[in-house]
Amino acid sequence: MSEHFDPSVGLSCDAPGTAVHPPGHFELLARSGEARAARLWTAHGPVDTPCFMPVGTYGVVKGLLPEDLRQVGSQIVLGNAYHLAHRPGAERIAALGGLHRCNGWTRPILTDSGGFQVFSLRGLQRIDDDGVDYRTHFDGSAHRMTPHSVLRTQALLGSDICMVLDHCPPADASPAAMRQAVDRTTRWAERAAALRSELLAPSQLCFGIVQGGTDLALRREHTATIGALPFDGFALGGLSVGELPAQMHATMAAIAPLLPTARPRYVMGIGMPEDLLAAIDAGVDMFDCVLPTRNARNGQLFTTQGRLSIKLASLRDDAGPLDPACGCPVCAGPGGRPPYSRAWLRHLHAQDDPLFGRLASVHNLWFFHALVGRLRVALQRGTYPQARAEALAALARPTRGDDDPTAAAQ
Repeated sequence: MSEHFDPSVGLSCDAPGTAVHPPGHFELLARSGEARAARLWTAHGPVDTPCFMPVGTYGVVKGLLPEDLRQVGSQIVLGNAYHLAHRPGAERIAALGGLHRCNGWTRPILTDSGGFQVFSLRGLQRIDDDGVDYRTHFDGSAHRMTPHSVLRTQALLGSDICMVLDHCPPADASPAAMRQAVDRTTRWAERAAALRSELLAPSQLCFGIVQGGTDLALRREHTATIGALPFDGFALGGLSVGELPAQMHATMAAIAPLLPTARPRYVMGIGMPEDLLAAIDAGVDMFDCVLPTRNARNGQLFTTQGRLSIKLASLRDDAGPLDPACGCPVCAGPGGRPPYSRAWLRHLHAQDDPLFGRLASVHNLWFFHALVGRLRVALQRGTYPQARAEALAALARPTRGDDDPTAAAQ
């Protein structure tokens, strides 16, 4: 992998004089096999794909300013509608001017429906064909979620891309339960498609979701059904919920190419860098995960030399940068500032200093955006096979982590 690739350079969202298209305009720019580079226009500007989306559960990526996100190359962030609907409340956010006004992020925002969080509340929810009754994990208060309520919530938030309510079963669900979830997701999607013009602003995009677990026949059937509905984009849900990585990759490879070609394709909630490569190979345009920022705060850093735990005792006196081949502000020290050393980062983590979480998150997001950005540029230049091979070779390097014999307790 070439050194010091800057994922913040060359993005359409920063290109002066770029032609403006209406929200929902989607243009394919290049292909290599199923992999593709494209551009999606939203009310807050374009998104160049393939694209990784950082997760901001409560409307911000934890510990980071909008300037940090722009500097590392983030084009679009994901907010969690379930959490925001309860804290601080969608109505309150709307009264304060909407999510963009509150968090200071001027680029696109995608919000999920919150259904995944509700269906994870096993024992605290009751599902019927019209919606789901649940008690929050915050305070146990009772609420109801429906196709109508989730679109209304996202309308109040002012999201650029709104996700419909779907039923996401666990990977070990029985065939009968998986079929029931697919059928219920279809009914809810049809309801959302009929409601969107009533609830959402014309500038807000709405994506449908395909379920079916790793049952390829069921996935194909549901893809045809959901793909026929008038949505602006389509997502594969119900992945990375307990199945093996090989099963996830096989499902994406078989199903993603069947989603409508002229609309953006999104796989929800993945993942590891290897998962992103598999998604791009399958023709997926967008993906999200909490992993780079969550792992950063916990001390796991992604580098071009393999994953690294900052807890390693061997780093206590290491004056070198975290990753010599990385151009992020932590590793390269722009503006005349020297890079942060591994030893100092280890010290900050050991003292539980909030600055460590910010610096580690900046680095990990740069890594993820650079990984995807290299492949996006390679697709446009016609060099994707070579770039993909280089990325796979780099990701194959071993992890130095907590199980390393040189690791020590804090």
